[in-house]
Amino acid sequence: MKKFGIRDQVGYLFGDMAGSFVNLYVDAFFLTFCTYVLGVSPYFMASLFLGARLWDAVNDPIIGSFPDRWSLGKSGDKFKPYIKVAMFPLALSVMLAFYDVSLWSETAKHIWIVAVYVFYGMCYTGTSMPYGSLVAVITDDPVERTKLSRARSFGGLIVGAGFLSAVPQFIFNKEGHVVPENFFYIGILFGVLSLLSYILTLKLTTERVRQKKVETEKFNYSKVLKSVLKNRPLIGVMVATVGSLLYITGNSQLGAYIYKEYYHAPQLLTLVSLSSIPIMFVAFPVIPKLSAKYGKRNLILLSTAVNFVFSLFLLIVPIKDVYLFLLLYTISNVGQTVFIMLIWALVTDTLDYHEYITGERSDGSLFSIYTFSRKIGSTLASTLASMMLGIVGFVSGAAAQTPEVAENIRTLTTAVPVLTTLLQLIGIGLIFNLSKERMDEIQLELKNKRLSAAN
Repeated sequence: MKKFGIRDQVGYLFGDMAGSFVNLYVDAFFLTFCTYVLGVSPYFMASLFLGARLWDAVNDPIIGSFPDRWSLGKSGDKFKPYIKVAMFPLALSVMLAFYDVSLWSETAKHIWIVAVYVFYGMCYTGTSMPYGSLVAVITDDPVERTKLSRARSFGGLIVGAGFLSAVPQFIFNKEGHVVPENFFYIGILFGVLSLLSYILTLKLTTERVRQKKVETEKFNYSKVLKSVLKNRPLIGVMVATVGSLLYITGNSQLGAYIYKEYYHAPQLLTLVSLSSIPIMFVAFPVIPKLSAKYGKRNLILLSTAVNFVFSLFLLIVPIKDVYLFLLLYTISNVGQTVFIMLIWALVTDTLDYHEYITGERSDGSLFSIYTFSRKIGSTLASTLASMMLGIVGFVSGAAAQTPEVAENIRTLTTAVPVLTTLLQLIGIGLIFNLSKERMDEIQLELKNKRLSAAN
């Protein structure tokens, strides 16, 4: 079996790129597409986002537990075969999501929007659950897992700051109006790129950590659910992740509105995405070293606190110059960069802690529970963003909004990071309770137990 190395990190990076081509595009521009192109009410979109996630509450844990229940194929791999099955419908879903049905009847149009969004959500669950769990079986070394977590965050950067940054140049013309057909063409491109990226993930990564199961052993999902209540670090990570996804999704969805309506410069969204690239290139080699020295938890707390201070300033002090706003916003986002690069390593720590307190390994099921917290965050962001747009007076289909509405959009957009970074600080600072020293002890004990079991 191949030793862990660059090959695995590159493969895992492509896996995040694959999901991000679909997920980030839908999160950032589906609301924009539906309100500007299809003329759908933001209140309807809020109801859709909420209802779709209630459905996810049912299907996410079920789909996430599949790898713990059943094996696919003869390779012996636990998670990669599930990615292979789900990646094709996911690529199709992003194309359908941005298909222009504006000429359909109102009833048919609304039914279509609901159907394609729910379909997308289930397809994304089918790939994201096994992909996220894959980190726990590629390696059990904490340093190597931090490298995988870093690689995953860099995959999202490549899509978000690279590919996604170009989207506003195509969906908005020089006058700032939307170009409906280009949403669909970009969906086709991103669907194909998603498939190619998943293929590279399957080719380059290796599942090394394997747990022997007794054939007569029956998987008990309710037992896993109950054990989560004993896993305080996992609960803390979930609370912080809700805050992070509120931050990311809220900013991505409202970004188009503040730059179009308040600053009258929607194409600057490209610069917004590109501005994060220098930060990531600096953070990529530095973060693993700092986390090894000071601990992942401490590094997240410090960077998120800085994020909170800058966000509070942007809320209290209206910035009229768009470039100054962009500069301060970019500095503020350093906190989220650190959080994104380290949070997956903390998640794998909570999976190890679960094995430590229960004696059992249920990575797929636990990861599906954790991932649901991500969906809660993105759902609340999508639902509240849509609903608040309606409350502040946004008119769907209008070429431009009134100055009063534009000011309300500025307040709404800058308030989101303040509230969400506070939630992150509560999750990691007050609930998560694993120090670096304690985690080192736990992982050493687990390693000794596995060696004893193997002999």
